Amino acid sequence: MKRNSHEREGVGQLIRRAREARGLSQQEFAEALRTSQSAVARMERGGQNLSTALLEKIGGVLGRRVVEVTSGLDFAIHGGHPLHGKVTINSSKNGAMGLLCASILNRGTTVLHGIPRVEETARMKELFSSLGIAVREFGSSWEIKTPKHFSLPKANAAAARKMRSTLMLLGALAGRKKKFVLPGAGGCAMGERTNIAHVRGLESLGLRLKESSAGLHLDARKARAGEVVLYEMSDTATENVLMAAAGLPGKTVIRFAASNYMVQDVGNFLRALGVGVDGIGTATLTVDGLPEIRRDVEYFNSEDPTEAMFFLSIAAVTHSRLTLRRCPIDFLELELVRLREMGLRFKTGRRYRSDNNITDLVDIDVFPSALKAPPVKIHAQPYPGINTDNLPFFAPIATQAAGTTLIHDWMWENRAIYFTELNRLGAKVRLADPHRVFIEGPTELSAAQVVCPPALRPATIILVAMLAAEGTSILRNVYSINRGYEDIVARLNRLGAKIEILSGIAA
Repeated sequence: MKRNSHEREGVGQLIRRAREARGLSQQEFAEALRTSQSAVARMERGGQNLSTALLEKIGGVLGRRVVEVTSGLDFAIHGGHPLHGKVTINSSKNGAMGLLCASILNRGTTVLHGIPRVEETARMKELFSSLGIAVREFGSSWEIKTPKHFSLPKANAAAARKMRSTLMLLGALAGRKKKFVLPGAGGCAMGERTNIAHVRGLESLGLRLKESSAGLHLDARKARAGEVVLYEMSDTATENVLMAAAGLPGKTVIRFAASNYMVQDVGNFLRALGVGVDGIGTATLTVDGLPEIRRDVEYFNSEDPTEAMFFLSIAAVTHSRLTLRRCPIDFLELELVRLREMGLRFKTGRRYRSDNNITDLVDIDVFPSALKAPPVKIHAQPYPGINTDNLPFFAPIATQAAGTTLIHDWMWENRAIYFTELNRLGAKVRLADPHRVFIEGPTELSAAQVVCPPALRPATIILVAMLAAEGTSILRNVYSINRGYEDIVARLNRLGAKIEILSGIAA
């Protein structure tokens, strides 16, 4: 697979940083690849074309994909000017994925509104179709009808492996089928992402989960309601166990549960299905499950706090006057406190309800601001702390803040390494270790060519920075961004951005 010199250089830098994060010398890395140290040196300085097979081998040695190898699109971004206008925050991708998985429990007809048209929901539709689940789309709504018998042997493995959300099908399917195999899950490549919280949680309910080259094997023949203490406060693991408990007659108590927006959406959806769910929004959930769920139901997905943070960061780094409509305020309050501390000027309007009549929304007016570094580090915490998906957006903001900002990304192995890609645009990001970066600001950003990291939020923050960078930047292989943001180029261009979509093949 041939690439131009800019692409090779970008991929080479990603390989070098990933190798260093694993503590490998060039010689040790070369031995693991069964090549020479000089060949590794050529790769890392962008002097060698990398085949798909070699990239997969490199990913195997490093324990994670270095780049997404896919045919896709590039963006040409003419940056360096402020934006203006109003933008409406879409329904959330993460909320949609949980709701789609939970819909499998229902033997009746489910209608879900607010399903964003992004790559990840497209992959879920492909997987649903292969399982025999009928989906009818009308606008942003899906009508879902599940079959009496799922065609699990025909499951679309390619679609399943592009989503972390595939894991959440385990708990839902356990309520419909007692023994089955699903293809393995995928998602963002951000270091070690074990399934232990899912495994331990499901085991507490008598389910048995094993992984093999064939996929995920689940045995639910001895499943029963009970008490679960989650191994960690994981959003997806909480949703998985919550769905499993919904299909088990009796009372299940889930402790150390995550209470983030997507978990709350699944809990409220299960209530609409007739499942008893108490404690939504807290760390302890009590579930009165049903042996069979059969109800025609309609539910509205909530708005996306991470998309709101995306537009907040754009307003901050481009010194723009923007109005963000329909922001889910309960999942942004601490982020706004920290942004105000950094000097961002904004005004929030009155609260009103989302279409689901549950989520509180506000409109936020953001004004051009002189930013300063915060006096203490910025780090994520389970809700109601700063959302881990919102944390990366503080990195481009920090490049425009006077002083030194410390960002501690403790939840994810190696995600902070991707923040250093901002240096290609002239930022001053110093990696302290695989979890912490120091960012000096303000810096004048300039145009560059960058290959998207294979992770949604790290890829998106490069786009944010490019909007502030003088000149024309090229962002290669934007599949990672399209996984989570619908029609993003048109929406940004309506705010005065100047982005062109370029077709081609990129790493």
